[in-house]
Amino acid sequence: MKALKDYTVVASGKVRQAAFDKLNSMVNFISWQQGGRIPKEEFAARLTKADALYSTGNIVVDEKLLSMAPNLKVVAQASVGYDNIDVEACAKRSIPVGHTPGVLVDAVADLAYGLLLDSARRIVQADAHVKKGLWGQRVPIGLAVDLAGKTLGIVGMGDIGSAIAKRAQVSKMKVVYHNRHQRMDDAELGVTYMSALDELLAEADFVVVAVTLNPSTKHMFNRATFEKLKQGSRLINISRGAVVDTEALYEALECGKLAYAALDVTDPEPLPAEHKLLTLHNITVTPHIASATVETRDAMAILTADNIIAGLQGLPLPAQVKLK
Repeated sequence: MKALKDYTVVASGKVRQAAFDKLNSMVNFISWQQGGRIPKEEFAARLTKADALYSTGNIVVDEKLLSMAPNLKVVAQASVGYDNIDVEACAKRSIPVGHTPGVLVDAVADLAYGLLLDSARRIVQADAHVKKGLWGQRVPIGLAVDLAGKTLGIVGMGDIGSAIAKRAQVSKMKVVYHNRHQRMDDAELGVTYMSALDELLAEADFVVVAVTLNPSTKHMFNRATFEKLKQGSRLINISRGAVVDTEALYEALECGKLAYAALDVTDPEPLPAEHKLLTLHNITVTPHIASATVETRDAMAILTADNIIAGLQGLPLPAQVKLK
């Protein structure tokens, strides 16, 4: 086996300084620290030399890319999601894929709780109301709703979902959830499992979407799903944009089936400024910032570097994607 310094690691974008320093001291690290998108021709040339790929999430890792990197031994992405990576194609080449679960749980749960609060109390709208001078004109903004006493339905009860549940319980919410499998710690968490999604949709006043994106969850929230929602409920999505059918979401908001939506992810992404979703009064959209804290992004970057080093050494990755 070669010495680590003899391996070339290529990054698809700008890398956090903590991970840059670590990789730069251990391997031949070729990054793109000036920010923005690396030119396609430049990236293609770098891939021919790559023993490892550090993905910042701005590329698609598919058969085409893999064929351009014949020496690739490991792919590691600085995110928990990996729907842009063809894991099966990597597995056929015996290339392990790493991601960054765990380290971003609290940051994502915090933002989800913030969006939950906003969907109830209309904080963003109230701020805009003041900045437009409407407060001084005594223009009423209307009443919000309480979280206390309401039912929160969480779809996807992994680590992030359970962290959201704990935050919601501080606001005296009842928490129910739907998952592929029932958790073993329901009593400890103080949550109730619902095996049927329809049952959750009919009961929940607020629905938080926290599933991973895969073929079975794409457009999981569609016209048929929205029809089963409790009238006037509120939707928060911090998973992936394509889990929700954007056209169906627009219709549900426009007709009032949904009272409000608060999204950190959209489909398409970024959402164009002229998109009709943004013409609605009952929606808040943030630009995919759930993990965007200094501490979390540093932890994600370091874990990505650790995944790469382990892969080059032929060791199990600290956070390896498992084939389903």
